[in-house]
Amino acid sequence: MKKTLLTLLLGLLAVTGYSQARFDIHGGMSMANITNSEADMKVGYTVGVGMDYAFNEMWSFQSGLNFTSKGCKVSEGGVDTKMNPVYLDIPLLAAVKFNITEGNRFVVNFGPYVGFGLGGKMTVEASGAEVGTKLFKKVGKNDEAMMNRCAVGLQYGVGFELDDHYLINLTGQYGFTNMIKESFADESNKNLAFLLTVGYRF
Repeated sequence: MKKTLLTLLLGLLAVTGYSQARFDIHGGMSMANITNSEADMKVGYTVGVGMDYAFNEMWSFQSGLNFTSKGCKVSEGGVDTKMNPVYLDIPLLAAVKFNITEGNRFVVNFGPYVGFGLGGKMTVEASGAEVGTKLFKKVGKNDEAMMNRCAVGLQYGVGFELDDHYLINLTGQYGFTNMIKESFADESNKNLAFLLTVGYRF
């Protein structure tokens, strides 16, 4: 996984040498959950930098580095459980842009993403007491981490480019890989997330 991330980063750096590439900073809110569970959606954050390489006025390749909190939460019988993993996501997207007026565009993008679990923990709170377990560190009798660091999935979104600089995006993610390892979960548990972000392109 580390070799894959390094290869992607080197590829992004190579693209920066072309004048068609523009960069942005963005941030906003994440709303995440996992499949096949009775958990509730958890609200978190997402921040990152993006790259837009224009092939022409309509088509672009978009990527970047995004730090996003995901997971879920469950409240039952006076016990509150939260899973708070933080991932570095690298999307690899095709983007289609439709001109609305001069400098203003409606954008649709889609493609795969890869991610790497950086940290985070699961906390369980009951009767005023709280205990926590790190999600990507070895724990328990199985002597392995509860969650997989590697994440692969599909990303898709819609948004607006305003005044040729300002960005508003609504993004969805659906994971193809299990977040929780089989030794800790009986069913598949794919990532589900929606991201609402604003940004500025230079």
